[in-house]
Amino acid sequence: MKNAIVVVDDDPIIRMDIREMLEEGGYLVAGEAKNGEEAVELIARVKPALAIMDIKMPVMNGIKASHIIRKLQQDTSVLLLTAYSQKELVKEAREAGVAAFLVKPVSEEDLLPAVEIALSQKEKMDSLKQDIKLLKQSIEERKLIERAKGLVMQTHALNEEEAYAKMRDVSMSARIPLSKLAAGILRDGVQTLSVGG
Repeated sequence: MKNAIVVVDDDPIIRMDIREMLEEGGYLVAGEAKNGEEAVELIARVKPALAIMDIKMPVMNGIKASHIIRKLQQDTSVLLLTAYSQKELVKEAREAGVAAFLVKPVSEEDLLPAVEIALSQKEKMDSLKQDIKLLKQSIEERKLIERAKGLVMQTHALNEEEAYAKMRDVSMSARIPLSKLAAGILRDGVQTLSVGG
């Protein structure tokens, strides 16, 4: 869920307070959990943008849960809450891939900006992942085109420029993407070029 948040704390009063602050701030609270194990299950089911989670909880603590969440659900950011600000915890939280860290007691003045920053970081990461995916796709298409061009050069005794021009002309006249034409050439052979020329 876009910008949905789950709240995880073993103290029901703290969960209720955080839920109220978030809802007053205009955020959607998609669920609550009382320990790390429940959090992992809830996050896998709801797929929220953000989990606000206490570190010290029974059954499974917030750092261990964060490690599991990072592995299972890459798209959920984690904002950890703690009554302790020891360097050791901060280091462990960073290694668990936590987006932000708040020291209890949490006030609305601290919570809402931290949520905004964590969600903003998530949006940037999502955008970066999309860019990387498109780049990989573009590289794969380029490799296909290069391999198909080599086959056209070999079969028709053309130089690189002539082979590319022939493929481009067929692609344009047949109104199919060059990468799709290249895949056809590699799959079915150069007779695919006769489609449009």
